[in-house]
Amino acid sequence: MAKVGVDVAQTNAKAPFPFRTIISVILLAGNVLVAAIYFHVINP
Repeated sequence: MAKVGVDVAQTNAKAPFPFRTIISVILLAGNVLVAAIYFHVINP
């Protein structure tokens, strides 16, 4: 039985996506903020 992730490049990082996760959360927060302004939930 083949192990999962054998073909993925191995690094010493704890998780392969900490930087992308932080950027994605920032972009999601910005998207929610723009949507709230668009739907007049927030009126700047």
